[in-house]
Amino acid sequence: MSEAPLHPLYSHYSELPISLRIVYTSALCILGLGYVFALIYMVHTYSGRDGNPKNLTTEDLVIAYSGSGKGSRLESALRGPMSAMLPADEAGALINWARSGADRNTYETYIRPTIEKRCLSCHDGSNPHLANLSGYDNIQKVTEQDTGTPIFTLVRVSHIHLFGLTFVFFVVGFIFSHAYVRPLWIKYLLTGVPFVGLAVDIISWYLVKVYHPFAYVTIAAGGAMGMCFAIMWVTAMYQMWIGKVPAAIVNRRPNDARVIG
Repeated sequence: MSEAPLHPLYSHYSELPISLRIVYTSALCILGLGYVFALIYMVHTYSGRDGNPKNLTTEDLVIAYSGSGKGSRLESALRGPMSAMLPADEAGALINWARSGADRNTYETYIRPTIEKRCLSCHDGSNPHLANLSGYDNIQKVTEQDTGTPIFTLVRVSHIHLFGLTFVFFVVGFIFSHAYVRPLWIKYLLTGVPFVGLAVDIISWYLVKVYHPFAYVTIAAGGAMGMCFAIMWVTAMYQMWIGKVPAAIVNRRPNDARVIG
């Protein structure tokens, strides 16, 4: 079976000016570095909520989005992502205080000094993405039963992810569109799946609150996005600078064609 003919508007990396290839390479390097840091941050944020800080599991996601159903938001944080932020005895005192009703007198005498010493450098209310722990009224909110991430917090994070990652996958997909890949359906999948995965990923956050097994969908969608990103990144960089020019590209060039720029 013969290969699909080249589209008249298609340009391989070898046909692009070197200056444009440098721009593409720079963008891929920065986006790749950003993607790695995003993965590190995600694992640090969500892993450990189920008591096992070494791995990111579906149970971690269930607790993050729908709550543990056992203790308070404060306890879930201290047993999960915040477990390394203060000594075990101080964390235990905070958890016991929350479990016993979070009374104001104990807070003023024993809890507030710990909060001011260990927590307020980040949780002082200046960052809208972090719980505000300044004052009894604010900390009392996180001692209530853990019901997971509030809906409006998910809405705020959703629009950030949708706009941000759409831009990332558009740029990487556009650069990857210059790659020579056969059969073509593989190329179509690699460029299209990240956008579908992004939508499925975001929607699954809300569905996990209703039906916990959707956490598997969240992980699968995130894995699909990451795999496609990695394949497109590696393929683009390889064909741009290392790989041989495909025969189909060489055969369609004029004999005197030169690449400058």
